[in-house]
Formats: sequence, structure tokens, C-alpha cells
Amino acid sequence: MITVWLIRHGESISNADLPTTDPAESVLTEKGQQQAAYIPLAFAHKPDLIVVSPYVRARQTAVPTITHFSPISVEEWPVHEFTYLAPQRYHNTTGSDREPYARAYWERNDPQHKDDGRGESFAELLRRVRQTSARLQAHPAEFIAIFSHGMFSRALIWSLLTGIEEATPETMRRYGRFLESVWMPNAAICKIQFSEHHDPLLSGFITAHLSPKG
Repeated sequence: MITVWLIRHGESISNADLPTTDPAESVLTEKGQQQAAYIPLAFAHKPDLIVVSPYVRARQTAVPTITHFSPISVEEWPVHEFTYLAPQRYHNTTGSDREPYARAYWERNDPQHKDDGRGESFAELLRRVRQTSARLQAHPAEFIAIFSHGMFSRALIWSLLTGIEEATPETMRRYGRFLESVWMPNAAICKIQFSEHHDPLLSGFITAHLSPKG
């Protein structure tokens, strides 16, 4: 059995509706840094592997856990955020500024569409989700902690719950509704267990480590 902890990054400047420069370069706020510092408290024992997204906010979030368990194996996988808006949309803009473009993307409901030719399509997101799921289930490690992002994490969770792997207008609508109804807080953890003989088992979103006592 393989245990995976899917961990969302701490609060970023984009989450705080502050101006950004690039979707991959959004850094943690002071609150996000504190949330990252609390994450090692959630572990009862050392993971076999830590996986990190290439995006800065996820890498920053992973640092306290990597430091706490050092030496530990760390790998970068393509578990970065679903960046459906083109990178240029993020230049000196806030989330509120980008909201009309985001609304237009979801209203279009085209799983192959790439915003301004450079955004990630829904079909490409699902391809990354399938690849990540297969890679996890084939990995020799028994306990893997993944530092990732809200929309990507929920896409993986949604795919595991529904079994959906094909990108169609209908499945894109269903994923959009899932995003609207299921919120994953910053620095929350979802525990997933993969078994050869059973469907994956998923926990709710765990946040108790963000309110440490004492």
C-alpha cells in the first residue's frame, strides 16, 4: 500500500490578492511562511520521498519539512498549478484584475482551449493528472509527501473519486462545479492510500496542524 500526502502550498501573494509578475513566481506571504512552518507538525514519521512542484510558492512551502527531515529524498514533478490563463495575464495584476479573463475561460468550456495561445488547456491538465496518478501507484516508496497547488490537487482528487480521465466539455463542466463546491485551504493536507485490490481511499482536508497548541 502506498500512502500519499497531498499538501497545498501556504498563502501566496496571489491568494492575498496582491500584484504578481508570473504564475510560477508568486511567493509566500508572511502568513504563508508561518503555515509552511507548521506542516512538519502533522507528520508522525518521516516520509520516504518529498515531491515538489516547480512553482516557487510550493517549493517555499516544502522547505521547513525538507529541513525537518533532512537528509531526505526530494524530487521535482510536474504537479504545478493548473495555469489556464496565459502567463502574461499575471504581469502586475491581482486575482481580482484577472477575474474577467478567468470567468471567460470557464464560460467558453473548451477543454482544448489555450488562453492567448500560452495557457494550459483542461486536456493538458488531465494528462498531467493521469501521469501523476500512474507514477505514484508505480513508485517503490511507501510514503510520499507532495507539495502542490489547489486546483491541481483537486483535479487529482476529483479524478480519483470519479474515475474520469477524458477531457470533454461535460467533464470540464463537472470539474468546474467540483472546484466551486470543494475548497482546499492553504497548507491543508489530503491523505490518499493506493492499494492493488481496492479503490483509493481519501481523507478530508486536514488543517489541525495549522493551529498548534502550546
